[in-house]
Order: sequence, then structure tokens, then C-alpha cells
Amino acid sequence: MAGAEVSGGGAERLRRWRMVLGGGEGEGTGCALSGADAGMDAALGALYGGDGGGGRKRAGERSAGLGGSAPNVARWLGDIRTYFPTSVVQVMQRDAIQRLGLSALLLEPEMLEAVEPDVHLVGTLLSLNKAMPETTRETARAVVRKVVEALEKRLASRTRATLTGALDRSARISRPRHADIDWDRTIRANLTNYLPEYRTVVPERLIGYGRASRAVKKEVVLCIDQSGSMAASVVYASVFGAVLASMRSIATRLVVFDTAVVDLTDQLDDPVDVLFGTQLGGGTDINRALAYCQSKITRPADTVVVLISDLYEGGIRDEMLKRVAAMKAAGVEFVTLLALSDEGAPAYDRAHAAALAALGAPAFACTPDLFPEVMAAALEKRPLPVP
Repeated sequence: MAGAEVSGGGAERLRRWRMVLGGGEGEGTGCALSGADAGMDAALGALYGGDGGGGRKRAGERSAGLGGSAPNVARWLGDIRTYFPTSVVQVMQRDAIQRLGLSALLLEPEMLEAVEPDVHLVGTLLSLNKAMPETTRETARAVVRKVVEALEKRLASRTRATLTGALDRSARISRPRHADIDWDRTIRANLTNYLPEYRTVVPERLIGYGRASRAVKKEVVLCIDQSGSMAASVVYASVFGAVLASMRSIATRLVVFDTAVVDLTDQLDDPVDVLFGTQLGGGTDINRALAYCQSKITRPADTVVVLISDLYEGGIRDEMLKRVAAMKAAGVEFVTLLALSDEGAPAYDRAHAAALAALGAPAFACTPDLFPEVMAAALEKRPLPVP
């Protein structure tokens, strides 16, 4: 194949195979790279090369490793932004942090200015928060704020619209104005008054939507597990917490926990402050967190508690389940999210999830786009849209 003459289409196919195979001794394409292709191949090789950066590099073969050097990493970050789209850059950055141990370099302002911000990078920065020097902290906050603002722009308006509709529907009234009549419920309530000769229903009782008011209608408690595996969920939950807190009709409380419990409600006006108030990693005591949340509930029938956790409990399991049962018996709507992210199926404690489901509190993973619908269903006390 190496010496064969190939057509234009065949040459392109060989070039693509060479990029995929990486130039090892037995790859057999015989295809030499130049220009942008060579630069792209070098960027891929630095991260995904087969020898881990330890052995000698054969001619034309990729080798992994960025040398752990800030200048090398900065140059590589610039290269991948040149050759690849943003979505691919974010994946490669995440892989570099995991495969090549580059977390420590993120403590340098120059590195943070070079990276492409995304949710996963924010999670890494939050896990390094306590080790972060003051010279890096402001740059890190700027990176986090950029991601938070993008998420708010994407999620806030739809969340407010969905939940405002749910709050209005949950406030039924018996003497509505014509524009506020809930025709679906009104017809169902008056089916006994159907007149066959006129093929119509005579409504003796009208059911309508309540108009929006400035008074607090519902209380929402977000109880968030801040163990290391929940990093993306913490980011999304903080953004949603700030959006909920901006709605006059909802009183929002945000609590984060590991083996200790921290109430960050007074920082909800700025989700960046909330995020830097978290401390990713450590153990998990769900029972203690729920005990604190339970102590803050004053209107059980108007309260929704959202536990966001993978349910790997380090506290007292039976006590945790008793608390959930007690809250539900008092009228609290209890929602358990195993993850609030776009990362796909999470790892979680299946025994705890099954026990919660038996209590009528099914546990499931939720994407950020589905979250407003889940909250709307909880506020209206109707079945949750479990995926």
C-alpha cells in the first residue's frame, strides 16, 4: 500500500487512516503528514500517544506527554484551539487533566487564561479551591463566571416560564374570570351536566387558574451532595438555585453537604459565590443533611425538597429513610436526582434508590433541560416525568 499510486479519493482515505492510526510501525499507510495535518497529529499525539511519554519515539510515531511544563501545556492548549472545534477542545482538556495529571498547572493564572471554559473545568477548579493561591483566585472566578453566565442564558428564561405556569395552575380558584378558566378541568368536573340534544356541557362549577401574586406560594429546598463525583451536578444546581431564588413566588434554600452541612442560601444572588462556597470531595452523610433541611421546613404541604446525590451514604441509612418517609407523610414533595448533568447514566447506590422508590420517592438522573419540567410537576403535585 505504501508504494502504490492512489487516486485523489484514495489519498484522502489514506490521510484519514494515518490520522487515526497515529503513525506506528505497523500502520501501513505510508502516508506522510505536513502543514496543519502534522500539527493536528502532534497535538493528538501529546495526549493520546501510545507510549505514555516514557519510551523513545520512533520515526513518524506519536508519543504522549506534555512534559509537565507550563510553557509546553500553554502551547498545546493554543494548538488544539487552532485545529479543533470548541466541543472537541473541551473533551481533550478534560482528558489531559485526567490522563496527564495537569490539575496542578491550573493553579497558574496563565494556564487558566489559555483553557476553554466548560462545566467540567469548573468542577476541577472547585476541587482545587482550597489549594488555590490568591494570585490565581480572581482568574479562576472569571473562568467560572463565564461558564455560569452561559448556563444562565441557556436555562433561566425557560425555567422561569415553566415554573411560573406551574405555580399559577396550582392556585385553582372557583370564580375565575373568563380568560382564567381552566376548560379541561371545568369540562371534566361537569360531565354529568351534558345535554345530548344540544351536544354540550352546562358548567355549574367553573375551575380557573389563580393569577400570579407577589406572595410566596411554594418553598424549595435544594440539598446537594458535594462529593467529588457530583461536580457537574453542583455546578448546574447552583445555577438553578440562583434562578429559583430570583422568583418572588418561590422561597429557595440551598444546602450543600459532605460529612458536614453548609447552608449557602444567603449567597444565592450570585451562583459563583455559591460555587466557591462548596468544597468538592470528602465523605457523605445524607442523613445529617436531610435532618438539617427537615428542621427548616415550616409549610410542609407547600414545600419541595430536591436531594441531588448518588446515594452512597456514609451516615445512618435507616435514619435517612425514616426522615424521607416523615417528610412525605407531612405533605412534602420529595424528589431524588442521582445526577443533574448531561453526563449520561451515573453510578449510584441501587439499594438506596430502590428503598426510596418504595417510599414513593423515585430516584433518577436528570438533565438540565428536563429539570424545569421535573420541578413544575413537583410544584403541582403531579407524577414526575421520570426518564
